[in-house]
Amino acid sequence: MAKMAQYCKAYYVKDLRKFAGWRERLEELRIEKEWRDGKEHEIVRTALADDDVLYLQPGLQVTDGIFEDEHVVFRTDSAEWEAFCKEVLKFEVPDYARAVTTDVKAAASNGGSTATTDDLQGANA
Repeated sequence: MAKMAQYCKAYYVKDLRKFAGWRERLEELRIEKEWRDGKEHEIVRTALADDDVLYLQPGLQVTDGIFEDEHVVFRTDSAEWEAFCKEVLKFEVPDYARAVTTDVKAAASNGGSTATTDDLQGANA
């Protein structure tokens, strides 16, 4: 099942292409569906236009859609990409999304039990 992050942000491809290390994995593009003559047809996309929209996820991977683990068009762990996301794209996960993500991760590490941010702060003391 596809995994949806608590937050992602849409960017035009032209803005993402400003990163010097940008390399598009076009084989990861979603297949579009179109109705013609009363039938659904699949359209395989083989290129991105500057005004197409992709999504930057909290893990800094770029996806063709809102799911963080599907159609990953670009991914790198480089410090340059992280700096570009923060400084040029102004990407930042809002506090509300960070808190929810932290709670979910804590619950998973506790065997599925629910944890609050207060629980986490106590654990760090």
